[in-house]
Amino acid sequence: MQHKQSEGLFERAMDVLVEGCSSASRGPMNYKPFPPYIRKGQGSRVWDVDGNEYIDWQLSFGCLPMGHAHPKIVDVIQREVAGGTHFATALEVEVETAELMVKMLPHVDKVRFANTGTEACMTGVRMARGITGKRKILKFEGHYHGWYDGLLVSSNPQYVTSLGHPNDPVRIPDSSGLTPGSWEDTLVCVWNNVDALERVLRSNGHEIACVVMEGVMSNMGVIPPKPGYLKAVEDLCKAFGVLFYLDETVTGFRLAPGGVAELYGLNPDIVTYGKALGQGFPIAAIAGPDHIMESIEYGKVLHYGSHNAPRLGLFATKTMLEEMSRDNYAGYKKMSEIGDQMTKRLNQAAADTGQNMRVQNIGSMFHPVFTDLDEVTNYRDFCQTVDLAKYAEFSQKMRDQGIFFSGNKILHNLSCTEHTQADIDASIEAAGNALEQMSKKTCG
Repeated sequence: MQHKQSEGLFERAMDVLVEGCSSASRGPMNYKPFPPYIRKGQGSRVWDVDGNEYIDWQLSFGCLPMGHAHPKIVDVIQREVAGGTHFATALEVEVETAELMVKMLPHVDKVRFANTGTEACMTGVRMARGITGKRKILKFEGHYHGWYDGLLVSSNPQYVTSLGHPNDPVRIPDSSGLTPGSWEDTLVCVWNNVDALERVLRSNGHEIACVVMEGVMSNMGVIPPKPGYLKAVEDLCKAFGVLFYLDETVTGFRLAPGGVAELYGLNPDIVTYGKALGQGFPIAAIAGPDHIMESIEYGKVLHYGSHNAPRLGLFATKTMLEEMSRDNYAGYKKMSEIGDQMTKRLNQAAADTGQNMRVQNIGSMFHPVFTDLDEVTNYRDFCQTVDLAKYAEFSQKMRDQGIFFSGNKILHNLSCTEHTQADIDASIEAAGNALEQMSKKTCG
């Protein structure tokens, strides 16, 4: 592959854009020496400005369960954009989309639309504090809830020696510019450990408004919950009078029609959605039972936003929900089957080439990590044992063969309804080639 056009764009972009892009995860931090500049996408494929074609397993960080430029989405957007983009009032499509969501989510009575996962999380935390009158929030190591100051601690990989004792994790700010007061009321706990959570709740439950968590740790590849863990978290929250806030920004409308809550039989007090909800359009949602959602009525707990419930995003969301609900939710089953197959065959490719690559998945979310552990079960495992540089090399070798694996070393890869068996076979062949090249390099 040649990348002269991308290289030229990167040189121009560095004069006018920070890092040549608008998010660090898309720039040279993860794509060295410069990112491929993508021009278009169709189905399971994307093409860069140099005309290189890729099978896309990154899928806009999980925002595209139906792939790129799905005909149904294209049709509805082309039709509706002529009627206006946004209005400062309520919309018919807003009601229709919320009705579809409530029908799909048995744990939800009401919905409030926002724009991004971060905005939804900010609102969820504010609601928990307003409802309970308590100030503290408990989050988990390695879980990411957007770039809201109050939750921007202990989300990224660190040297394991800096993490502190598991019984008393060190709170590590993820950014400069955070005032100590912004995360003073944020407690941090190790994840996938029931005893650790119970210990924190016994000590601090009277001060904690909510426990906020991802149902699947998604900022460290893919780390599934241990059997029974999520239900135990919910039960502990109820026992100690703490709200259970499930952040489904990544997992919602991707792992199942009802996301992690459906897969594990959960009834969260607060749940937020983003990414897959909009099928490529920026839209998010805060949702829950009536007695929780009434907290934002008439600004009791304030949630405003000029672009809340964006009209075109709502039409895309409604269309996605309708299409993914067809034939008894066949689209979700297909995505999960593809994710399972990719996981099984990538693990076999690693075994065949003698590489210490392990692939973990929950349905359509999967990710390779290079580690000597048989299974990565928590943030500390990841920090201590996962070779991030080796994944960066592997993903680059995949892209060199036209397979677009995530360049972000700690995120994950995903399937969509438009991936084909030929896509899977080509990707596995490329993985075998990449791993074999890496093995020869090591031997040499």
